Amino acid sequence: MARYTLKNTQISIEVDTLGAELKSLKKITTGTEYMWDAKPEYWKRTSPILFPLVGSLNNGSYRYEGKEYPMSQHGFARDMEFELLRQTEDTLVFELKSTDETKAKYPFDFALELGYRLEENHVILSWKVTNCGEKEMHFSIGGHPAFLCPINNRGVQTEYKLLFDAKDKITSGIIGDGGTLSARTKDFILQDGMMDITADLFDEDALIIEHDQAHSVALCDSEGQPYLTVRFDAPLFGIWSPAKINAPFICIEPWYGRCDREAFGGDLSEREWGNTLAAGEVFAAEYTVTV
Repeated sequence: MARYTLKNTQISIEVDTLGAELKSLKKITTGTEYMWDAKPEYWKRTSPILFPLVGSLNNGSYRYEGKEYPMSQHGFARDMEFELLRQTEDTLVFELKSTDETKAKYPFDFALELGYRLEENHVILSWKVTNCGEKEMHFSIGGHPAFLCPINNRGVQTEYKLLFDAKDKITSGIIGDGGTLSARTKDFILQDGMMDITADLFDEDALIIEHDQAHSVALCDSEGQPYLTVRFDAPLFGIWSPAKINAPFICIEPWYGRCDREAFGGDLSEREWGNTLAAGEVFAAEYTVTV
């Protein structure tokens, strides 16, 4: 394992080769840290990549070409060592390639690139997935960055708010038993795009917000001022903090994929929000964090 640093005049980041995980995002002028520090009493991760799955599988496995493959929540890439592919003054790019180990649980040849680029007070996080095999490849991918809330020990989390680029309401799916999506939904009424962060907001696990309801989510401090914004083109996203333990962070998670529905029993190729690449084809996406 190794850790790499990038900085400009406004911000600095640190990225670990294990999972190509963003571990730190600081503002240079104030020294303010924005990322959760992975203390295991709350959550042992900071910003894992979710690949080749997002969320949980029904009964902990998926079916492909008539065979069952067990796989844990969010896939395996977050726990694998990436190689530094290139580094410039403002960019880091890491790569993970399929191995005999990965093909035993995910039978595809792939190359996954994770990139980080600094522009003023923005970090652009990019994903590139290449199908290196000769058959169609099916996958999901997503981010899971955890941002401090409260920030700088200012106030308490329930004084903070989420700000969406949506007007009146956000409708969330509800996670059921086994980490899969239930048939229930819940509406959250917004006031000028803002939603309160209540003590029970995550009691039923992550909020799952589908169908392009928003493409920008900001954390606002106890004075109502945005201090961090995540912008993305992804068609769905999650918002999460561990249930019922008052963890001092909130994850804002752009997704191209999600957990199975409770009753889903289909093939990997039939998972909702899944992505398909023909042989040699490339998928590319990115999201931006602004402080």
